[in-house]
Amino acid sequence: MSYFFNYYAEDGYYEMTKPGLVVMALLIVVAMLLTIFVADRKQRTETGKKISPRQLAFCGVSLALAFVISSVPFLKFHMPYGGSVTLFTMFMICYTGYLYGARVGLLTAFAYSMLQFWGGTSYILSPFQVCCDYLFAFTALGIAGLWMGKKNGMTIGYIVGCLLRGLFHTIGGYLYWMDYMPENFPANLAKLYPVIYNYSYILVEMVLTVIVINLPPVKKALGQIAKTAKG
Repeated sequence: MSYFFNYYAEDGYYEMTKPGLVVMALLIVVAMLLTIFVADRKQRTETGKKISPRQLAFCGVSLALAFVISSVPFLKFHMPYGGSVTLFTMFMICYTGYLYGARVGLLTAFAYSMLQFWGGTSYILSPFQVCCDYLFAFTALGIAGLWMGKKNGMTIGYIVGCLLRGLFHTIGGYLYWMDYMPENFPANLAKLYPVIYNYSYILVEMVLTVIVINLPPVKKALGQIAKTAKG
């Protein structure tokens, strides 16, 4: 037992104390704010521009499409406590970051996280759980903007954004969802339940999307969209 977490030897798992949750939340918030600050300075230094009406319009369309598509599973498969393979939902958000940089990408992703929380089927166990499952997880998709203008940046940024989203879901899984593990889940994999649960659908969508966006016709079309979006 420590000040930040308790260990239950009988069940073999750790439970964070309230001070531990507060510290973790603060660290994550500080990390995300620093990322936004650094990304904002980088973009202003490189372009000297603020968010334009064209950018706002494109981000609005991307948000709307992502939210609508997220409610329609691409594969007939839906996880019991949230999560499904959709038709490029995560890419819609990551792409705004790739086009306009991390500042715009993170702001768009944050707006999307709020849409997911207020407009979807939300599970609320605690404020920090809401942050892990919604605010932090979906906002992390905007990190793709750090690869704006880089070689293969669209693909790399998308992959990193997806993996970070899964990481926040997984943190929430270990803290709040272990008690909801199905009784028939393999005992030897019980400690990996949150990892398997969350990445099972995120990785499937990620791999399918990476394959599609790198097909020559699709890549060419995305290039044309980028020219229109940037003016």
